[in-house]
Amino acid sequence: MAWIVLRNWHFHVYVVELDPAVRSERRVLSQNPKSDPTKPCVYVGETGTTPEKRFEQHKKGIKAGRKYVTRFGIRLMPELYQHLNPMTEAAALEMETKLAMDLRQDGYTVTGGH
Repeated sequence: MAWIVLRNWHFHVYVVELDPAVRSERRVLSQNPKSDPTKPCVYVGETGTTPEKRFEQHKKGIKAGRKYVTRFGIRLMPELYQHLNPMTEAAALEMETKLAMDLRQDGYTVTGGH
């Protein structure tokens, strides 16, 4: 039974640094009215695969929604998420939102974090 519980712990949250040019997107500006221009622009997401594989998918335009990572993605920022992973799907969905809110509150320009 333990293996059933453990195999569900393969979900991750991740953060991608975005080119500051993403700030020119109207939607990004409206979602981050109090962002600090000295802090990075980031995308926060969650995945059932590894953050590295998901970043590759984003860059190829696979399941890429608004395509902020496809167009503006620079690199993963494991220093902001590595300590949180892995987790269950439910935990990842909750943590994605919380992490995005926390980063936005700290002055980051944040996209994603549904």
